[in-house]
Amino acid sequence: MHYQRFRSSQMLSHVIGVFPQPNKAVVGRNAFAHEAGIHQHGVLQNGLTYEIIRPEEVGVARSSLVLGKHSGRHALERRYRELGYEVDEATLRKLYDEFSTLADKKREILDEDLLALLHGRFHDAPEAYRLAYLQVTCGTVSATADVRLAGPWNGTERGATATGNGPIAATFAAIAKVVERQVEVLNLTVQSVTPGRDSLGQVLVQARIDGKSLSGHGASTDIVEASARALVHALNKVSHADQLEDQSLSASYFWGV
Repeated sequence: MHYQRFRSSQMLSHVIGVFPQPNKAVVGRNAFAHEAGIHQHGVLQNGLTYEIIRPEEVGVARSSLVLGKHSGRHALERRYRELGYEVDEATLRKLYDEFSTLADKKREILDEDLLALLHGRFHDAPEAYRLAYLQVTCGTVSATADVRLAGPWNGTERGATATGNGPIAATFAAIAKVVERQVEVLNLTVQSVTPGRDSLGQVLVQARIDGKSLSGHGASTDIVEASARALVHALNKVSHADQLEDQSLSASYFWGV
């Protein structure tokens, strides 16, 4: 069946440990991704304009619009609408000018960048959540993580235990349980920032949290702990974004009275 092609490719990659190149036809990560403004506008009007087959026919959920320096206003407006914002033409023009300036500096624009442009910057988000405890066991069986977070729960801590295919996956699953949010990790990068066997490792994570894509970073001599701190950092950003959205909505109601 045609619709099983993408799923079959994913399963084979998982078995043999070799993943297709991003630009590979049909099964590559970028096969149904569009960044150029004219392509994005065309796909928004009719997917077959720039796609000879529909992504659903091969098992891909849908086409994706990558926001970057080649993107146009239609794609920007579409993403704001998906995030729950209906921006007027004047606001969209202003946001697009700021977006274009930012896109010249960044390869890909995340949802947190769009929210920052709309509400004002929030990269130094308040610490709504804090990692209080982390214990992970792993070996020849599935990894298990026990996590406790301090958060907006009247001075108390909340904890959860979860399993996963590796210590980091288990830790992320446990954190998602604690905060009761949908968390999907899009990308995770580990790098050493100091030399030696006890070097400090820094983790950069991109995650989609309740539909919003955000980044977070954390550092520790333990990579699993650094990963946990990175995800908590991203959670603090999305929590702050929620507050900004509530304030914006309240202001709209106030002025509408």
